[in-house]
Amino acid sequence: MIEVSLPNVKFEETDESVRLIWRETLYADFDKKELQRILRRKYRVKPEIIVRDGRLFIDTDYPGVEKYLAIYIQNNLGALLRNRYTGRKVLYIHEGMDVPLLGYNAFGLIDRGTNLIQVRGVSGCNLSCVFCSVDEGPYSRTRKLDYVVDIDYLMKWFDDVARIKGKGLEAHLDGQGEPLIYPFRVELVQALREHPNVSVISMQSNGTLLNDKLVEELAEAGLDRVNLSIHSLDPDKAKMLMGMKSYDLEHVLEMAEALVNAGIDVLIAPVIIFGVNDDEAEAFIEFARKIGAGKRWPALGFQNYVPYKFGRNPTIAKVVPFKEFYAWLRALEEKTGMRPLVLKPSHFGMEKREFIPLVFRPGEVVKAEVVLPGRIEGEMLAKARNRLIEVIGTKAEVGDRIKVRIVRTRHGIYIGTEV
Repeated sequence: MIEVSLPNVKFEETDESVRLIWRETLYADFDKKELQRILRRKYRVKPEIIVRDGRLFIDTDYPGVEKYLAIYIQNNLGALLRNRYTGRKVLYIHEGMDVPLLGYNAFGLIDRGTNLIQVRGVSGCNLSCVFCSVDEGPYSRTRKLDYVVDIDYLMKWFDDVARIKGKGLEAHLDGQGEPLIYPFRVELVQALREHPNVSVISMQSNGTLLNDKLVEELAEAGLDRVNLSIHSLDPDKAKMLMGMKSYDLEHVLEMAEALVNAGIDVLIAPVIIFGVNDDEAEAFIEFARKIGAGKRWPALGFQNYVPYKFGRNPTIAKVVPFKEFYAWLRALEEKTGMRPLVLKPSHFGMEKREFIPLVFRPGEVVKAEVVLPGRIEGEMLAKARNRLIEVIGTKAEVGDRIKVRIVRTRHGIYIGTEV
């Protein structure tokens, strides 16, 4: 019996398939009969394929069989990859694809004219929050695929951006979903920590995928702060808001304390839906105090619920004007003594920096090559002038060359329509 060994992989077995789980976050299903067939065709043997304790074995002593099967799996992995948390097909973006990492909102890098750079290595989420602004998670009705960006390619583009933006940068790991489903999460933090232009590394997270081992790894890699999305301290209400019956509030609260104990600062970041969880504001403040959150930065970042065109907008949500929301925060400051609750960029060391120059202007018509499908129906991604353009309302296919009218360029996110 010979073991088929692949790095950062474990195996599971279903009735007809061998499931490969790569770096805990991605998977691919290989038909067991097909694996047996390719071995029979190549070696004229009929070995049994066995999965045991997360490892893959071939019941034969024929030399070279395990290497041949390992190569076959690696060569076919890309086409079969799926997100372990959403179940959606994954497009793995690497240098050989020559896909720009500036211009699109779901992956890559985003510059909003400050010393903070948003770093998005992955799309997708393990939760389905009822107020999600981008309709993410396992129960999404609009998102049809996910992206993962190779870490070396991501860092290559980050280096180019950092040279333009200068020193004293904050690299903020966020995304349309949960950054911890990125398969190279620890390695990314380590690479950013070693970058000479990066001073602060922060991350947005719902905390559910954290465990003691991962917390220690992130701390050792150099993560400075986690903006932790906790929206209720009541277990049942939290499950409702997070959209998952499996949501374990107690675990997330334990991980919040573990982060602080490991030397990673925590900012508790609830989305406040008035009439639903605004009455928990003081409890959030007390919890933040209890665990010692906010050592270098504010301990809390209350967010006002805002409906979005392509998000989930629950009927339970009451929309409150921001003027009223900020008055509510100031009243909380006076009542609890917790300051600041009305947050400013200066609280995070954010400062204005010159934007990465825009390469398109609104109304301009450009020739572009369609390089990737988009995340929603009728959306494709095209490239021109080394930038991505989100082309909406199109029936174009990958490989097509089309004319695109640019309709939006805000913060270097380019949106266009086919002419």
